[in-house]
Amino acid sequence: MSDPVIALRDVTRTFGGRAAVDHVSLVVAAATTHVLLGSSGSGKSTILRLILGLLQPDAGEVSVQTRSMGYVVQEGALYPHLTAARNVTLPARAQGWPDERRAARLAALASLVGFERDLLDRYPAQLSGGQRQRVSLMRALMLDPPVLLLDEPLGALDPIARTELQRHLVRIFGELRKTVVLVTHDVREAFVFGAAITLLDRGRAVQHGTFADLARRPAEPFVAEFIRAQMPPAEMTAYL
Repeated sequence: MSDPVIALRDVTRTFGGRAAVDHVSLVVAAATTHVLLGSSGSGKSTILRLILGLLQPDAGEVSVQTRSMGYVVQEGALYPHLTAARNVTLPARAQGWPDERRAARLAALASLVGFERDLLDRYPAQLSGGQRQRVSLMRALMLDPPVLLLDEPLGALDPIARTELQRHLVRIFGELRKTVVLVTHDVREAFVFGAAITLLDRGRAVQHGTFADLARRPAEPFVAEFIRAQMPPAEMTAYL
């Protein structure tokens, strides 16, 4: 088996004496989607920042095979004074890409994510939440990084827009075969996206596995409680 693209080995990171990440180990294989699932404060976003290199662990090791990563956060974090097109192409302009190459990549990405071309000249405030997230995704993909990190990318969307963008993202991840780490607090979303799920609680990795593993063979009572709180047993069986 080839080395994982991302690996955390017994990683701890504290803030003010409290462990935000507490002796966490996990591996992310190439061309897979790995979901970090858990409530607010469980350590999910801290793990993403450790992977990005924005934070350093207090103990343990974070290994990432590439430093080229796309990053998508909740509500997109777009620059309000730039049009959608200029937000998307910002990384390419920073790399000195010529106009023709930027335009071709922009057109390809708009087609990939289902973003209407006539919206590219609009500013973020003129776009819906789902449209802003598509712009953020295109920006993350602009330089074609092998790894995508997504931090609650759909958390601010209404249920209809969220479901629609979930379908788009599943298709996109499948087509591009990139290595994806996606953070969510939503059990249903974890089922939709992740063949591999790590459930976190107060900085600990409580269980790794598929949704079926967590639902049928919970490692401890917290796992069953977390899933049941969002998904009643009758509904859960439809996902298994």
